Amino acid sequence: MSTFIQLHLLTAYPASNLNRDDTGAPKTVVLGGATRLRISSQSLKRAWRTSALFEEALDGHIGVRSGRIGREAAGILVASGIKEKTAVEWGEKIAARFGKPKGKKEKADAFITTETEQLAHISPAEFEAVKKLANTLAQENRPPTEDDLSLLRHDRMAVDIALFGRMLASSPAYNVEAACQVAHAFGVGETLVEDDFFTAVDDLRAISDDAGAGHLGETGFGAALFYTYICIDRDLLVNNLNGDETLVSRTLQALTEAVLKVSPSGKQNSFASRAYVSWALAEKGEDQPRSLAAAFYNPINGTDQLAQAVKRITELRDNMNSVYGQHTAAKGFDVMQAQGSVAEVLEFISA
Repeated sequence: MSTFIQLHLLTAYPASNLNRDDTGAPKTVVLGGATRLRISSQSLKRAWRTSALFEEALDGHIGVRSGRIGREAAGILVASGIKEKTAVEWGEKIAARFGKPKGKKEKADAFITTETEQLAHISPAEFEAVKKLANTLAQENRPPTEDDLSLLRHDRMAVDIALFGRMLASSPAYNVEAACQVAHAFGVGETLVEDDFFTAVDDLRAISDDAGAGHLGETGFGAALFYTYICIDRDLLVNNLNGDETLVSRTLQALTEAVLKVSPSGKQNSFASRAYVSWALAEKGEDQPRSLAAAFYNPINGTDQLAQAVKRITELRDNMNSVYGQHTAAKGFDVMQAQGSVAEVLEFISA
C-alpha cells in the first residue's frame, strides 16, 4: 500500500487575473451550473517550483525545463573554437536525446535545428553532463559517439521532476511518473468576470494643448475564494528520489510551504493579488485519495463565504470518513479562527 498525502486549501484572492485564457480573460469553469474562476494546475505548479522559497530550500536539486538544451551545447562548442556548421551538427545529435529537433525554417537562425519541438525537463546532473560533453568534444575535436550520448539518468533526480514527472518521447525509458497531482483550483462561489477599462497618460503630451490619454485598454478580472486539492504519493516520491529520505522530507516541506504562500504571477503588477492560504487541511494515510470538491458543487454566495466553505468541506470529510470507513490522520489550520499553525502542518507532512 502507498502512503498518500492530501492537501485541501482555501485561498481568498481579491480582484485578480492570475491565469489567463487565449483572449486574456481569467480562466473559468462551469461547476454545478455556475461559472467559477479557475487557476490551472500548470500555472500553480510553475509558480511553486520557480519560487524563490522553493529554490532556496532545494538549491542544487531543481531541474531545467527547456527546448534549448542542444543549443546550449552548440554554443559551448562555438565558444571553444568549433566551426558553426560542425557545432550545429553535433548539437542536433545531443538535442535528439531529449526530443525531436526542430526542422529548418525560412529566415530561421543557424542554430534552430539544435532546439527540440517539445520542452524537456532535465536534472542538474543531466545538464552538467551535457555541458561536460560539449567541452570534451571541443577539446578532442570529434563528434559525439553513442556512448557519449548516454546523458539521461535515473540517479540524482531533480526534485521537481520527481514531483511533477516528465515525458520524453525519444527516450521513454527515462520517463518519470509524477508523485504529485494538482487539481485546477476553482472558486467556491459563482463569479462574474469584469472588465477593467484603463488609460495610460503620456507625461510629455499631458503638458501640451493636446492633453489626454496616450493609451486606452481593458483587461478582465475577478475575485474568488479558491479551493485547491493536491495529492502526493509519498512512496512514489521516495522511489523517484532513489530512497533519499532526507531529500524527500526537504522536498515535501518546501513544496508545502510554497503551496501555502506563493501565488501565480499573472497580472500581479496590475492587481497585487498575492494571498496566503486561509484554511488548510492535510491528510496522510493509506486510504485511496479523494478530492472534497463536491462540497462546492452548490455555489456559496453571500458575505460569509469562507466560514461557509470551511463548514461544508469539514462536514463532507466527516461524512466521507463515516460512509467509507476511512481513518486518515489529519492536521490543519484556520487563520480566521487562529487555530493550528503552519509549522505543525509542515512537520506533519514532512515527517
